[in-house]
Amino acid sequence: MQKFDVLIVGAGMVGLTLALALRKNSQLNIAIADTLPVSAVSEEPEIRVSAINIASKHIFENLAVWSDITTSRHQAYQHMHVWDKSGLGKLDFSVDDIDCIGTNDQDQQLGWIIENSIIRNALWKKAELDDGITFFTGSKLANLAQGESEVFASFENNAQPIMANYVVGADGANSWVRKQMDMAMIFKDYDHHAIVATVKCPQGHKNTAWQVFLPTGPLAFLPLDAKHQEQDLCSIVYSTSPDEAKRLTALNSVDFAKELTAASDGKLGAIELMSDRATYPLTMRLVQESVKERVILIGDAAHTIHPLAGQGVNLGLLDAAALAQTFEQATAQALEQQALLAFARWRKSEASEMIAAMAGIKEAFTPQQSAVKFIRGLGMNLINNVPFVKKQLISQALGLKEGLPKLTKRAG
Repeated sequence: MQKFDVLIVGAGMVGLTLALALRKNSQLNIAIADTLPVSAVSEEPEIRVSAINIASKHIFENLAVWSDITTSRHQAYQHMHVWDKSGLGKLDFSVDDIDCIGTNDQDQQLGWIIENSIIRNALWKKAELDDGITFFTGSKLANLAQGESEVFASFENNAQPIMANYVVGADGANSWVRKQMDMAMIFKDYDHHAIVATVKCPQGHKNTAWQVFLPTGPLAFLPLDAKHQEQDLCSIVYSTSPDEAKRLTALNSVDFAKELTAASDGKLGAIELMSDRATYPLTMRLVQESVKERVILIGDAAHTIHPLAGQGVNLGLLDAAALAQTFEQATAQALEQQALLAFARWRKSEASEMIAAMAGIKEAFTPQQSAVKFIRGLGMNLINNVPFVKKQLISQALGLKEGLPKLTKRAG
């Protein structure tokens, strides 16, 4: 029976990042279990994208995968325009508004929009080259059993079982590991479904992330494809009520595009739908305890948040960097349970803070009474004209704050 130091269940962006981070400064022997194969990067942009902030960029740089990611499609943005469809409020953020990014020209961005498949491909290929990482992709896991000093993992189809000192569940919002270990979770239905797709915007995205708050929820246009000369492609994330999502996805492509043009006040021109549409429900999840003896949850397995600020993936990558740091700081003999519990408190605090912020923003834009809309617009415009407040908001979104894992710091 093969034995490993750490078994990571889930080879998505967060699980693969953890594997590479664990190997960066240690000789730990890592197993990764996932039956979802990595797919080749398609000619056309994938509809699922992530907004990567500076902290996450530094993680990828320190793991030597950022250059591989950016040789494919990616789009930096230097501006963000937010407005209230029902009121007069607006916010304009620019990389020029802040002086805390640093002197590195490559960091002079508010963020990068990158397709999920591109990030996963780069991480997977890097992990495949590491002799200390072993992939198990041929059979699904069937059972986990904790012993005194290890966890036993068995596979379906009579595949050879393995042992690991620790198991990490990085297997997404519907985590098999979380269910297998009966780890309690609190959750709340956001009463929103997200529609994602790729669209063409004739007036160009102008290296800007656009977001309009509609009466039924936020609609974001995220700039895509830096190699596209016209720079007129965007990925949309349209969060709206379940009934409205059903109505919108039932429309033909022309009528759907007309709805997007009207919703965005024509600021990006007459929009054209360029891809299929995908829809998924949005739910807030937060595991009560992300550590149970020798099993640890990270990423969406431990928490999911509303996508309106695009911070879900960044939060998961911070989990991976923090857990790798916890292992690195452990004694040579063993990783003490106290250190894992400290990690769990650290990450739960970060996740809770983000969940509360997302809930506050969502609730602030829900009421449609005239008085509320007036106050909301007044507040947005006030923030827009107070540089100090804008700097604080941008710094938080970029991951520029104290107490982050060391992998988020720029190398050199």
